[in-house]
Amino acid sequence: MTKEKSAWPKARKFFNDVHLWLGLISGIIIFMVCLSGTIYVFNTEVKEMATPHLYKVEVADGAKKLPIETLMKKVAAEVGGKVVSVKIPSQADRTYTITIKKPEEAAPEKGVEKRSDEKRGEKKPEGREKRGEGGPEKGKEKKGEKEGPQGGNRGTAYMVNPYTGEVLGDLQSAKTFSTEFMKTLFSLHRWLLLDKIEEPIFGELENRKLGSYITGIATILFTFGVITGIIIWIPRKVKSWKNGLKVKWSSNWKRINHDLHNSLGFYTCIILLVMGLTGPFFSFSWYRDGLRKSLGTYQAVDAPKPEEPISNFSLKGNFAQLNINDYLAAADKELAYSGDYTVTLPADSVATVNITKNKIGFFAPAAADKLTLDQYSASVLKKEVFKDKPFNERLSGSVKALHLGDVYGMFSKIIYFISCLIATSLPVTGTLIWINKMKK
Repeated sequence: MTKEKSAWPKARKFFNDVHLWLGLISGIIIFMVCLSGTIYVFNTEVKEMATPHLYKVEVADGAKKLPIETLMKKVAAEVGGKVVSVKIPSQADRTYTITIKKPEEAAPEKGVEKRSDEKRGEKKPEGREKRGEGGPEKGKEKKGEKEGPQGGNRGTAYMVNPYTGEVLGDLQSAKTFSTEFMKTLFSLHRWLLLDKIEEPIFGELENRKLGSYITGIATILFTFGVITGIIIWIPRKVKSWKNGLKVKWSSNWKRINHDLHNSLGFYTCIILLVMGLTGPFFSFSWYRDGLRKSLGTYQAVDAPKPEEPISNFSLKGNFAQLNINDYLAAADKELAYSGDYTVTLPADSVATVNITKNKIGFFAPAAADKLTLDQYSASVLKKEVFKDKPFNERLSGSVKALHLGDVYGMFSKIIYFISCLIATSLPVTGTLIWINKMKK
């Protein structure tokens, strides 16, 4: 027997032991996280099924949509406030989303004048928080904190029938058993429901952060578990590979359980690694910074921020903001494909019009293309086409989509649903394997 042949069984036993203990330590947490994640993959679809009247309308023969400006004025007058953004779907039977900022919602936002001064060239105050600082735990990017597309001082999103102008409701007030259930599932997935407990459990540490740390650590252990699982799956002989790729259904339940753990774990290992590697991004700032540094997209807090484009405003000229259709026409020239538009209107006289466009379809990517337009001329000041970005920037910008599973629309959601369901079973089948071995 050669040295190599005698060394492999020892190495394999080491990795097997590591795999076992990683699974036993993190198993119950991973079971809850994966089970909730499996269902949450279809969060958007469940919410739409629960409140279909908010998302779809019946289209009569020959019906025509009202002009967008008319819809905006009608909704603003009805609910009282200022339109800050409009989402315009490409499908004829989908509702528009018009976000209104009411006076009481606008009060906390005191940065408009400051931002206008900065855009005109005045010196920015030191210590200003940089974009993306702190990641998801800082609040604005905290997944699930706002169930609607807008929230807090960003306004209230109203769903509007584009043919009649009727306000069908707002997303923040749309509460059903299904939507509340999905919120609870998210809380379980993200914080193990610890955010539901008011009193701190561990010193002065917020329960939400405590839950986030626990799920983050469990996910890291899970990732190492997947890696060690792949290592111990690899057979010594090539002819033995097929045994690790199938389930022997004619055998006893112990063998079937063992085969399910081995084969299903192998088939889903790539997706499970992606889930595991992206999960801690939402729990730990050091992990976020490390991932961004490794991808070359990290920006230090004190790094100079690139100058943002501004609209060409002059007090001497007779300038007036253009119609929203002018912005859409300009966007159609730059982004010549069918998709859903979101138009964010300027907050002041020098602010720009920001447009995002998402492709639709079974394989539609989650990433949007973006345009920044001059509010007076609709000229393109900045254009960001996602597919034209360097690979490292695309990867860094897709962490959330890679974790949620919507990176390639419904196609990837189905794959993630199946993979996450299998991931839910792995702690169960793995524990049964260990119990059976303990009995021998």
